[in-house]
Amino acid sequence: MTNTAVAELLARSNRLGADPRNTNYAGGNTSAKGAETDPVTGEPVELLWVKGSGGDLGTLTEPGLAVLRLDRLRSLVDVFPGVDREDEMVAAFDYCLHGKGGAAPSIDTAMHGLVDAVHVDHLHPDSGIAIATAKDGEQLTKEIFGEKVVWVPWRRPGFQLGLDIAAIKAANPQAVGTILGGHGITAWGETSEEAEASSRWIIETAQAYLDEHGSAEPFGAEVPAYAALPPAERRAKAAALAPHIRAVASQDRTMVGHFTDADVVLEFLASEKLSALAELGTSCPDHFLRTKVKPLVVDLPSGATVDEVIARLPELHAAYRDDYQGYYDRNATPDSPAIRGADPAIVLVPGVGMFSYGKDKQTARVAGEFYVNAINVMRGAESVSTYAPIDESEKFRIEYWALEEAKLQRMPKPRSHAGRIALVTGAAGGIGKAIATRLAAEGACVVIADLDLSKAQDAAAEISGAKGADVAVGVQADVTDAAQVQAAVDAAVLAFGGLDLLVNNAGLSISKPLLDTTEADWDLQHDVMAKGSFLMAQAAARAMIAQRLGGDILYISSKNSVFAGPNNIAYSAVKADQAHQVRLLAAELGEHGVRVNGINPDGVVRGSGIFAGGWGAKRAAVYGVPEEELGAYYAKRTLLGREVLPEHVANAAAVLTSDELSHTTGLHVPVDAGVAAAFLR
Repeated sequence: MTNTAVAELLARSNRLGADPRNTNYAGGNTSAKGAETDPVTGEPVELLWVKGSGGDLGTLTEPGLAVLRLDRLRSLVDVFPGVDREDEMVAAFDYCLHGKGGAAPSIDTAMHGLVDAVHVDHLHPDSGIAIATAKDGEQLTKEIFGEKVVWVPWRRPGFQLGLDIAAIKAANPQAVGTILGGHGITAWGETSEEAEASSRWIIETAQAYLDEHGSAEPFGAEVPAYAALPPAERRAKAAALAPHIRAVASQDRTMVGHFTDADVVLEFLASEKLSALAELGTSCPDHFLRTKVKPLVVDLPSGATVDEVIARLPELHAAYRDDYQGYYDRNATPDSPAIRGADPAIVLVPGVGMFSYGKDKQTARVAGEFYVNAINVMRGAESVSTYAPIDESEKFRIEYWALEEAKLQRMPKPRSHAGRIALVTGAAGGIGKAIATRLAAEGACVVIADLDLSKAQDAAAEISGAKGADVAVGVQADVTDAAQVQAAVDAAVLAFGGLDLLVNNAGLSISKPLLDTTEADWDLQHDVMAKGSFLMAQAAARAMIAQRLGGDILYISSKNSVFAGPNNIAYSAVKADQAHQVRLLAAELGEHGVRVNGINPDGVVRGSGIFAGGWGAKRAAVYGVPEEELGAYYAKRTLLGREVLPEHVANAAAVLTSDELSHTTGLHVPVDAGVAAAFLR
């Protein structure tokens, strides 16, 4: 049975974390103190339950809590070696764990354990950080909250900050919380309800003050030349720029992207103070750990052409990297971790919007959300004072903190397709869906393209599960229509920042002998698979070349591309066309690092959209077997005697597009259980 204190803590955490006005994703932490029976002694023991490292308040569950013996945690005060060695205390938390201990304790554990209150909240609300980063934040704290909230000058999170807040709580019995300079808020209560009420009161009171006393133009006047473009125009420009901007963000390591043109972003980009405030960077540690200390700002007006922005990007990128290297060199010590890369995580394009980047879609999206938080913080601080983030040296101490480095080193090894963005045509079912499912399981972001939008979206939702659009999205695309093909590629680059992998899978088959095959039959087959593959490869290659990251184009061809079977002239001819496209494009795109390979399946009856669409009945009639036995018939004629399923084709697709075959291009891989007549020569 869950302890009452724990149940109250989880409910409070989920309520607070569900509202972005209270805290950002995975930001802040909450705690509760209470008693349980020690299973060894049978005696009551006082425990601290606190959100563990890396967890998210909005989705927090009991396994996400660290559980510590309160007496042992508080005894650490007697052995605290001082602020210069306070990082050692994090390892000491492990000796305070109760039982299996739950999640790993975070750096803020001391704050929660040492403050003499049953329930404690530490949050990162935009309104609270606006006061915390205002130049005269201490005076504003007194003016806004009176004696109920106490100002705490900036101090890096750690054991000493916990001691400071505990001392403030003891010396100010009337207080319900603190404003942490440059950082956030902490609040407390003897009950969970009191703690939550204190947190909400601080947040809402700060926001009310900003609303009442804030200036109408905290970012200065709007600069007309940098105003937002009309929605359709800015989305088209964003799609055209996305692959080029991803190249800027991915020089050190390949990144996935996220794009937003939310009003709050466009307003900031059109403001008089854009350059000055962007240069100051973010302040809250949760913000700049995700966004880097400052963004790259494209210093061109909204009306600049795509080509003008593309031409300017390399210059801005070089300057950004030099600036970041200088930041590292100025602040690094002999013990500092190596530089982790000098590319921007946030790129701001006036008139268009914000591109944010991370190792996966969720990380990229959250980085963008955090920079929106930073914009809100800057607006609030500038509206009543002057935005004054923490010093560069303090930012560096956190960004290159040994504890942060240790956390990064504990991350699991990336899966084979992590950071890659795939577009699969004809992927609402059959082989295409199996490939998309496998690529997503290997860590890729996937765009499901299909003639039927509803089915494409359903397939994407099934593949994504609880992770939603961070894994897969569905789009409608008729591959015979160049405009729809380009729209599908644009959707991919806007959803995930770019495109690394195209699977030309869309297809159909009309099984007829020569004399019965109509011109319309021939044209339909060739339009979908020959022309459609060409159009998709052309649009995808443009994006891949712009990214300068290489890529993969994979054709799902057929055994029929090399095997002359009866009554199948149109289908087999177009599959031979696709097979030669593989060779031609491999020869042409190799200089850009784009590999082009093919798979030749055969006899994929179960789960196949083509066979279910009537072709199965026709092929069964050709071979004189019942349709339900067609899969078994195909299996019997193979060397291995095995039936081929969509998942077997997906396995080959995953291998062909992995680093395991990084030096392979122009290859066709049979997935047919062994059809001797279709051996490649």
